[in-house]
Amino acid sequence: MNILVIGSGGREHALGWKLKQSPKCDKLFFAPGNGGTASLGENVSLATEPVNTKTVDAIAYFCREHKIGLVVVGPEDPLADGLVDQLTAACQALSQGKPIPVIFGPVQAAAQLEADKAFAKKLMRAAAIPTAEARTFTDLEAALAYVRSHETPVVVKAAGLAKGKGVVVCDDSQQAVDAVNMIMSDRAFGQAGDTVVVEERLVGQELSVLALVDGRNIFVLDPAQDHKAIGEGDTGPNTGGMGAYCPTPLIDDKLMSQIERHIIVPMVDTLRREGVVYQGVLYAGLMLTAGGPKVLEFNCRFGDPETQPLMMRLKGDLVHIMLATAQGRLDEVDLSWDDRCCCCVVMASGGYPGPYEKGKPITGIDALDGDHDVQVFHAGTTVNKDGPLVTSGGRVLGVCAMGDDLAAAQQKANAACEKIQFDGAYFRRDIGHRVMQTAKS
Repeated sequence: MNILVIGSGGREHALGWKLKQSPKCDKLFFAPGNGGTASLGENVSLATEPVNTKTVDAIAYFCREHKIGLVVVGPEDPLADGLVDQLTAACQALSQGKPIPVIFGPVQAAAQLEADKAFAKKLMRAAAIPTAEARTFTDLEAALAYVRSHETPVVVKAAGLAKGKGVVVCDDSQQAVDAVNMIMSDRAFGQAGDTVVVEERLVGQELSVLALVDGRNIFVLDPAQDHKAIGEGDTGPNTGGMGAYCPTPLIDDKLMSQIERHIIVPMVDTLRREGVVYQGVLYAGLMLTAGGPKVLEFNCRFGDPETQPLMMRLKGDLVHIMLATAQGRLDEVDLSWDDRCCCCVVMASGGYPGPYEKGKPITGIDALDGDHDVQVFHAGTTVNKDGPLVTSGGRVLGVCAMGDDLAAAQQKANAACEKIQFDGAYFRRDIGHRVMQTAKS
């Protein structure tokens, strides 16, 4: 079948890379794609943001004209805006009785679990899911009064979608005041900061648990650990993610079973009681506290950069897996994994997550050709009219390497990054350092 992937990041490049390996995949399209996805298929100029009637109609007509059998919606914004619901209706209206594409991704009502952190907190309380204590505010002065009077450290979050950057971990009340003002008064994240959630600051190791959900069946994927902070040693402001590795030794089978029983299943059941059937990827960002795992956030899609090492290690046919998930047939799927570890290191533009320059020529990727244990997934890249590959975003590349253990995978990924050059390039060399330090002590 022909397949359309919506999105332009490293996640979409990695998904397309895996989809292309399926014998079921014929032509592969990306909307809009990036400088790397063009080598897998065709980048097409479909307006995917904002999601409106014109956008949806353009995608629906494209699906009909190109006989698209599967649409994969990668990013959170179009999911939260209801692209799955609207595209399904538009394709049906154009179908004239013919089959319409299968669309992979949750409907808008389910995607609010990520788009509205206050809504997610409400559901977690209703489901008795372990999470940080929190208060929600829509009034600036009320939020400021609360954080000024709070004696223990807190985390301040923009309730809406903020590209993974709307979370400020505060050491004291003044930092919390500054964070509230930045989000609600200075509007650093626009409308995403209309509401803020102020949480108790949890202590422990963070990790990501992603699960495929088909409405009634759940298949939990191997756990990964993301690194949000810009600086080595987890210092500096949060980014969309500076690297990840998979699997993480932080979870054994017993703890994973506990997470599935007390976190993943209760959320799916609670949504169902709300009249929402969840189909797609359910992502739980967790903190392993002394009192057990607690939820930091839920996301409604594959993580970025967690997807990159997951796809490197995944065995099997991703087209079959996605079709089964979207059609309620996940019980027919048997997932397996490469036993080795994969480390993904993000190469970012100088200045990111603040202002950065674009259009910097990228060289050295070709030097990595031929090593099947190394893959470079593009995120913020494009091809100039003149031909050279150049930077176009803050997170530019996700350099992934397989190794017998995390240390070997990290070393190989870092060595690969050293061979790639663009002006201002920055990457963390310590992805996985938390568990590696623990192992040494």
